[in-house]
Amino acid sequence: MKNAFSNGKYAIVGAGLMGRLLAVALAKRGAQVELFEKGASDASDSAARIAAAMLAPLAESAITEDNVVRMGVHSLPRWKQIINELAKPVYFQQDGTLILWHRQDASDAERFASHLERNCDRNQALSKPIHLDSQSLKNIEPGVAERFTQGLYLPNEGQLDNRQLLEALLVELTLMKVPCHWNQAIDPEQLRDKENGFDWVIDCRGLGAKDSWRQVVDGGAPKNLRGVRGEVIRLYAPEVKLRRPTRLIHPRYPIYIAPKEDDVYVVGATEIESEDLSPMSVRSAMELLSAVYTVHSGFAEARILEMATQCRPTLKDNLPEICVEQKSNAASLMRINGLYRHGFMISPAVLDCALELLSSGTSPTAMNLGLQVTSATDHQELSSCA
Repeated sequence: MKNAFSNGKYAIVGAGLMGRLLAVALAKRGAQVELFEKGASDASDSAARIAAAMLAPLAESAITEDNVVRMGVHSLPRWKQIINELAKPVYFQQDGTLILWHRQDASDAERFASHLERNCDRNQALSKPIHLDSQSLKNIEPGVAERFTQGLYLPNEGQLDNRQLLEALLVELTLMKVPCHWNQAIDPEQLRDKENGFDWVIDCRGLGAKDSWRQVVDGGAPKNLRGVRGEVIRLYAPEVKLRRPTRLIHPRYPIYIAPKEDDVYVVGATEIESEDLSPMSVRSAMELLSAVYTVHSGFAEARILEMATQCRPTLKDNLPEICVEQKSNAASLMRINGLYRHGFMISPAVLDCALELLSSGTSPTAMNLGLQVTSATDHQELSSCA
């Protein structure tokens, strides 16, 4: 694959998760790459920094579309490959997901389990959930056995450390001497001018690309990109010894708890249709912290390391999309956006599809997974390629 890219020159605008993944992948394949980012190298303005980075296609299948689930299944083994090729270690775990509920929420849990089992019947790549009684729950996750007598275990699901990954990708770019232009806001259209010498300009700006996506017309209407607010709390809880990501079914505030290294836990669940980036509300904080305490009493003495908010870039159907635009006498433009709440779960799949499109102009992987790929020439209306 290296020869397909070795003579190409690529500008990537946006150094969040997708921008860094693409920059590293293209550079490893022999391409000339330049990365442009309006913020600093620490990704402090990126939605990827405020995430639990759970890789849970079966758990997410209860609330998302089948094609996103397929992208998640595709991405799990790819994460192993990507991380193994990085010089700097990244915490990666694939020890399943635990689903818990309190006795009064048993009917909701039953519906949730039935939903997952139906999804497994439709997608044979998913591993069926395993019902746990009190003894098997104690064997798998002894830390919660005092408060819960049953649960669901979703095998093969995983997680990684998002901040370690972003740092490791930055280290990789440095080792490969990829030019990175930090604190430099630039419109991708400016880079398309032939005098810049780029063959492709790739827009990975997330919400920073809102104005650009308004120019993308599909079915007579512009594609609107919006932000969906998410809130997470990072805790230091040495008295809690959870072994894997854990989700609590609850009618008012379902939560996830993602254990990271060094007794750090990422807790979240809030999803608000708003682009407000102000600090976390008292209500959200109380609901998250109250719910996490019901899972394990050790959280009572946990130290709050951080309360963070960020907005996830989302298209109207909550599905990711790649848009390719060709223009005479200008570099080709690829827009990648709309990964919503599934950025870490599906980004390797989106990466593989983008690489195929850049290499050959088509993507069998996108067709197989159901990733939307659209194309246009000189601002003509889009046509669907996948």
